Amino acid sequence: MAARSTYEERPAPAALRPWSPCMWVRRAPDAETTAARVVPDGCTDLLWHRGGLAIAGPDTGHRRVLLEPGELIVGVRLRPGAARPLLGETPATAVADAQPELDRLWGEAALRLTASLAETPDPWRIAAILAGALGARTAVHEPDRVAVSVAEALDRPHPPGIGGLAWRLGFSERQLRRRVRAAAGYGPKTLEQILRFRRTLEAAAPGADWSRVAAEQGYADQAHLSRQIRRWSGGTPRELAAQRT
Repeated sequence: MAARSTYEERPAPAALRPWSPCMWVRRAPDAETTAARVVPDGCTDLLWHRGGLAIAGPDTGHRRVLLEPGELIVGVRLRPGAARPLLGETPATAVADAQPELDRLWGEAALRLTASLAETPDPWRIAAILAGALGARTAVHEPDRVAVSVAEALDRPHPPGIGGLAWRLGFSERQLRRRVRAAAGYGPKTLEQILRFRRTLEAAAPGADWSRVAAEQGYADQAHLSRQIRRWSGGTPRELAAQRT
């Protein structure tokens, strides 16, 4: 069996935790080139990769990433709708399916941060420095609390309609859709589907009862679940479960 890259998550520092689910490190095995499948999760990440800093914008589809032997990627993930500390006033739609270099948005601050990381060998120390930089930016670029609230409301098996959410939050439906797209990179319907796929991914396990998973996660039936998994991952439920072993 071919070696796989290793992936580990740790909680973000307390100051950033309201907006970040985790810091993470992915490392390829030393002996060979490997491939990692990246699937949409509704999030935006700050990356340290190959000696530079980049933004991983929200994905609208799955993709395959090749990793060189021993290659290291360090990231800090921001929750759906919480990308503003990373993006500033740039809408998330502008970086969807892209990985622009950080200095395009941060300018000299990105160059100074890159220089401070160049001699840091510990990946978790790198992650903590990245998280600290994002935390410091929340004072000026606070996440859109409305968009984050909408994402949280949509992240359930039977979410409320966007019209009802708009009324409850004091916006027109059009205003709220536009706000969610700018903050999360997707419209509410797409975001809902991606969040449901993410929950399904977490529930995947060899021997899973997919009919039960479909019912619990709000799919119409197992066939609907299979179509959505194919759309967002390019694979089948069985393949998805096998990758989690």
